[in-house]
Amino acid sequence: MAPQITGRVKPTKIKKQVRGQKRKRDDVDVEKLQEAVEQLDTKTKYESFNDLPLSEPTKAGLKSAAYSTLTDIQSKAIPLALKGSDILGAAKTGSGKTLAFLIPVLENLYRAQCTGPDAGLGAMIITPTRELAIQIFEVMRKVGGKGHLFAAGLVIGGKSLREEQDALTRMNIVVCTPGRILQHLSQTALFNVDNLRMLVLDEADRILDMGFQKDVDAIVDYLPTERQTMLFSATQTKRVSDLARLSLKEPEYVSVHEAAQSATPKTLQQNYVITPLPEKLDALWSFIQSAKKSKILVFLSSGKQVRFVYEAFRQMQPGIPLIHLHGRQKQTARLEITQKFSNAKYSCLFATDVVARGLDFPAVDWVVQVDCPEDADTYIHRVGRTARYERDGRAVIFLDPSEEEGMLTRLEQKKVPVEKINIRTNKKQSIKDQLQNMCFKDPQLKYLGQKAFASYVRSLHIQKDKEVFKLEKYPLEEFAASLGLPGAPRIKFLKADPEEIKRKKNASRQAAVSESEEEDDDEDEEADKTKNKKNGVRTKYDRMFERKNQDILADHYAKMVRHDDEKDDIDLNRLDGEQEADDDLFDVKRVIPADEGVPNFDISAKDAADAQAAGLKAVAIPGAKDPIILDSKRREKLLKSKKKLLKLKDKGSKIIYDDECNAHEIYELEDEADFRARGEAEAQRRKFLEEEAERVKMADISDKALAKEKKKAKREKKKERERAEAAGEDGVQLEGEEDGFENFKRDAAGLGYSDEEDSEVEEKPSKKQKKWFQEDGKRKDLHEEKEIETLGDLEAEAAKLLGS
Repeated sequence: MAPQITGRVKPTKIKKQVRGQKRKRDDVDVEKLQEAVEQLDTKTKYESFNDLPLSEPTKAGLKSAAYSTLTDIQSKAIPLALKGSDILGAAKTGSGKTLAFLIPVLENLYRAQCTGPDAGLGAMIITPTRELAIQIFEVMRKVGGKGHLFAAGLVIGGKSLREEQDALTRMNIVVCTPGRILQHLSQTALFNVDNLRMLVLDEADRILDMGFQKDVDAIVDYLPTERQTMLFSATQTKRVSDLARLSLKEPEYVSVHEAAQSATPKTLQQNYVITPLPEKLDALWSFIQSAKKSKILVFLSSGKQVRFVYEAFRQMQPGIPLIHLHGRQKQTARLEITQKFSNAKYSCLFATDVVARGLDFPAVDWVVQVDCPEDADTYIHRVGRTARYERDGRAVIFLDPSEEEGMLTRLEQKKVPVEKINIRTNKKQSIKDQLQNMCFKDPQLKYLGQKAFASYVRSLHIQKDKEVFKLEKYPLEEFAASLGLPGAPRIKFLKADPEEIKRKKNASRQAAVSESEEEDDDEDEEADKTKNKKNGVRTKYDRMFERKNQDILADHYAKMVRHDDEKDDIDLNRLDGEQEADDDLFDVKRVIPADEGVPNFDISAKDAADAQAAGLKAVAIPGAKDPIILDSKRREKLLKSKKKLLKLKDKGSKIIYDDECNAHEIYELEDEADFRARGEAEAQRRKFLEEEAERVKMADISDKALAKEKKKAKREKKKERERAEAAGEDGVQLEGEEDGFENFKRDAAGLGYSDEEDSEVEEKPSKKQKKWFQEDGKRKDLHEEKEIETLGDLEAEAAKLLGS
């Protein structure tokens, strides 16, 4: 075949067909690598990755990701892991624990040639959160994407279960969360873990606690016992029960910072501020206003608090981008938010402890803990989001006065240095009024505030460390007011009183039956309402009228609103074990009606003196007869409301003014003595009626005379007009018209003007004269006039018009 002719000077080279790489490499010198690993000295401290016996794909991936120097935990853990030992690794946050287990996973599977679908699953990496699993998977792709042929996958939920089931059968390495991988182990038939070689638990102390204990036990039952297990965390566990559950065999404990003076990085500056619970939001707002050119991570105890603070601060526009993250969000939204915060230069992220462990956000300047963490380990993981990889960082925690002593003791036991600082008074801003205004205008925001309050109180109640979290010492009423709520919602805990349970258990059968009948009374009443319906069938019209608005709020919001007939005295510390059928977990604690908002201030002068003697403050209000005793904060707030103060003042009286500008009441009572001096009341009444009858009679006579005069004057005017018409004076009066000048003269005469005064006035005819366009009582034909042609004709016509 003749070569193809092109416009190039040099002949083109025939491109070679690129073929896909084989899944297994036969040219890899596995034995040489194995010998180098066996000769590796675990007691030697290695400084660089090049000093370790690693494969060429791993070295290429480390070089492309700019990893060259080993950290302390990597220098000690990687050699032991390459030899196949079980490891318990503990190191400070930001010390590079991820690479400490990822490199051994890649190298051990590489030497074992565990590639391809036939090899099955070789390594499983379990993390407590989805965000951390995604981060580990991304690091694995960077390091292992330069020549390794493993099939790695991410199994964290949020996607179709069917898609993950199809992909799991081909995976060699899986990064997962406990709940999702357990679901596949129990439901995916083709998912085989018999060849599993390595199990890695990142943030092991979190995975092994009560939250994931059952899931981890079930996962371990599926896995083979002959495997290598590695546990890594910033605060590692040494409990024998945990190690026995995971079938660890003579594990090597690697703790590079155990002898250090601090459990946190040296470059981290840690402070705490004594902030009462009602002032925490004010302090947080003031802090954000003073650190707008920073990257801030704010920790709150619950997702409902995160959402409320985010929505409230977003409406107030602090001048810095705000984002929020909690566990109830969808996976796509959580991934987008973490990526957005990582790429941001200045931003503020409100989050729960879902981001407290393992996540690596670049260049975080501040970590603010508004709510106290549950323990010192959680504190260490929270502040570990800043000052990573020997960078500088700052952390501050807001502690309620009741939390200070207990929390500082726990931090001291964990070797965490914290210094106390104070907030400048002139820099602190109060947002309580703004929150109240927003909650009043926006029912959705008020609802979020109620749920945030309830979730925070519940989180305090379920805390294990009662020396730090003393529920009875928190000012919950003031805290609810700081959220903008009109009252503190009521909390009903599900935990029953042991004494009540014991009483019900020991009660007789008859007493138990009677109690159950009393509880069912309300249900019977509701059932009686439906008996009148035919066969108890609900028609479509019944369902239509029972339908509620869907765009206002959900049904459980109505259960948080209290009715007026409910009691106000509710003890928050009481554990209510008697649950009603329609009661939700949360309910409003107190609603103050408008009528009851004004207390009774009818206090005598003696009571006021006694109150002042007792140390209470008495305030005199203009318009009120007695002073007001201020014996509570509610009454002090009452003084700020003009509308409510009107109810305390004496009722005013309406007055009128006479001609001399003297004020009088509308109805003034005469002096009783003067009234009795004029005689008996009945005689005065008869005399008054006679006088009024005589006055009305005289007024009637005068009115009749006036009417008679008016009729007479009208007749005279009519006769005068008739005489004037009969006289035949010059001038023609148009039909239906009157002489205006004659009418004027008659009106002037009626006002009292004399004939002498009018003598100088020229007599006018009674009838109107002819108009310029009239002649002998007939209209002129304007069209018959001579046409104006010259200036003389124009002057003559003008003179004629003026003369007429």
